[in-house]
Formats: sequence, C-alpha cells, structure tokens
Amino acid sequence: MKTIDSINFSNKRALIRVDFNVPLNDKFEVSDETRIKAAIPTLKKILKDGGSIVLMSHLGRPKDGPTNKCSLKHILKNVSNLLGVQVAFADDCISENAFAKSSVLKVGEVLLLENLRFYKEEEKGDEAFAKKLSKHGDIYVNDAFGTAHRSHASTAVIAKFFNPENKCFGYVMAGEIASIDKVLNKAEKPFTAIIGGAKVSDKILIIEQLMNKADNILISGGMAFTFIKAMGGHIGKSLCEDDRLETAKKLMQKAKEIGVNFYLPTDAIIADNFSNDANTKECKITEIPDGWMGLDAGPETMKMNSEVIKKSKTILWNGPMGVFEMSKFENGTKQAALDIAEATKNGAYSLIGGGDSVAAINKYHLADNVSYVSTGGGALLEYIEQGSLPGVKAIEN
Repeated sequence: MKTIDSINFSNKRALIRVDFNVPLNDKFEVSDETRIKAAIPTLKKILKDGGSIVLMSHLGRPKDGPTNKCSLKHILKNVSNLLGVQVAFADDCISENAFAKSSVLKVGEVLLLENLRFYKEEEKGDEAFAKKLSKHGDIYVNDAFGTAHRSHASTAVIAKFFNPENKCFGYVMAGEIASIDKVLNKAEKPFTAIIGGAKVSDKILIIEQLMNKADNILISGGMAFTFIKAMGGHIGKSLCEDDRLETAKKLMQKAKEIGVNFYLPTDAIIADNFSNDANTKECKITEIPDGWMGLDAGPETMKMNSEVIKKSKTILWNGPMGVFEMSKFENGTKQAALDIAEATKNGAYSLIGGGDSVAAINKYHLADNVSYVSTGGGALLEYIEQGSLPGVKAIEN
C-alpha cells in the first residue's frame, strides 16, 4: 500500500481529497470536529517535509449549485486552529482565482477550495472536471475514506492524471484499509460480527460476505424482527420487512449449512409507543403482543451477547442493539459497547463501523477502548461487500 510515508513532499504541492463533511449547527458552526482531527496527522507530515497543501472536500448535499449553508468557509477557522496554520480559502474550486491562489503557494502554506459538489460534475465523475482539479497539485493524496465508495471526480477519476509515483493514500485511508484487511483477511478466531440496524435489506450482502469469514454472526436491532417473524414468531408492531422473510430464512439456513453460529435475540424490551415516555415491559421476542414493539435487547439477550463477545478475538460491530438514542432503550447497546471494550482490553481486535455504532461508542466515551473506529459507514460496508472501493482502486491501479 503506497502511503504518504513513501513520498518526500519537499517543495511539492499536495492536492489532498479530505472528508470535511462535518455537521454544522444553526449558526453554521462545526458541532463535531472528528473528521477534521482525523486528517491533521496527514497534513502535518506533508508540511513537515516542506510541502504546501491544497485541500478539497464536499460538505452536505447542495442540489442546485452554491449555497451558504454548504460553504466550506464555515470550517476554515476549525481547520486553521487544529492544524496550527492560517489556512487560505478559494471561493470556488476551479475558477481562475482558485488556480491563481494554488499556483503561488509557498512552503508551509495551505489552501482550502470551496465545496466540490457546487459543481454537478463532481458526483457525475466528469473527467474534464477531474482534470481541472488535478492542476492544483503535483502529488495527489486521497485521505477521504468516507467517500472512497463513490466514483466521483475527486476520488476515483482524478488519480488518472497523476503518475503512479505521484499518488498515494493519506493516514486516514491507510488506517481504514489496514483495519478492514485485518478483520477480513487476518482475523484471529473466534471472529464475531455484530450486525444491526433497521433493515435486513441494507445488510444482506454484508451478512453473506461475513458468513465466509466469521464464526459468529450476532443479529441485533430492528432488523432482528424480520428474522423472528420468518421463524414464525409474533412480533406485534415491531419493525419488519415482510418482503424479506424468505431472504431471512435463506440466510439462517445457509449459516446452519456452513457451520456459522447465527445468534438472534431471545427477549426484548417492548413499548406501546415509539417514545421515551412509552409504557415498557420485558417479553420473549417471539411473543410480543399486538400493539407493542420491540425497542431494545432484553436481559437474556444481553447476557447471551456478552458471553459471545467476551470470548471473541476479532470483533466487527455495525449497528446498535436498540433505539439507544432514547435512555429507556439504550441498555443493550451500552452493554455491547462495554463488552467490546472489555474484550479489546483482553486482547481482541475490534473494528467499529457505521454511523450508529460509532455514535454509540462516542456516546459512552469508549472510542479509546476499542482497536479502530471507522470514519466511513457506507464505505466500510461496501468495502466488505465488494472487496475494494473505487477510491482505493484509483490509487492502487
């Protein structure tokens, strides 16, 4: 894997695709700097070498060209403060003014380009647009794992305008790829994959791929009820994809045939309403009364999950155990996070990926107690499903 460590950036302009798609509050202030912080070591290495930097990213989903709420000018202060360098700004990414600024960058200077998605050509993967962007740098660095699964101009197309020796991965990308490789191809056994979320349909491919790798697949969250109903259980008004019942049966049958332990919840915390103020009670997951819905793992399920997790040597967690955003229904997710942290402390390798799992690990302040927290939910899942990503292939080919 070719990383920035294999290149000396002295007197070179590094054009870096970063993922600065960060949340802003109603005052257009950054409310979570995690993604910016993740990129800082890559930027500091290049500056330490004596290079200069042109940063490009997207922010939000602008539909019809430039909008104030999606302008990267709002994050300029945060990037400057975290990097310790006053970052300059170009109010367009391919204007004459932008090229004028990038062409005269001195050693140690940093320029941030305006939102790439203000141009529809970015998401279309337009080659002419990618070629224009490439003029901003001598060396192309992709450090945006969160968008590496998109065949966009700045992630998958632009690399063709740089010679092999002048394109590489930044530390974020390198870390993500190494962590996935460790879990998928070098996993110490037993390997447990915890797969949750609302819909089975979103996770069919990932479950099928993981069956070839994992010893244990632990199904959690709303998607579990589709499996329970497929087995003939009564799930009340719990979340269910009726058009996926046959798929659920086939997945369970395949697991049985190839000897993978397929764990489903046995009990649940149920509620008469989707609210933190709802009436709640414990019940067997196959016997949820009409008018009630399962919103968290029950005590039996939590105990079972704990035993499986604590015996594991490799753990992949994607998706919570329940509606952890509500305090009444967070216990299953919180306990899983604590169990993964304990297993990690005892020598297991743990990879946390997917927005909700990452949010949970951060909510319980356990990010430093697991092996790796992925910055790209969709990208992580697609990497597991496909075996690579457009943004990765663009550098490696």
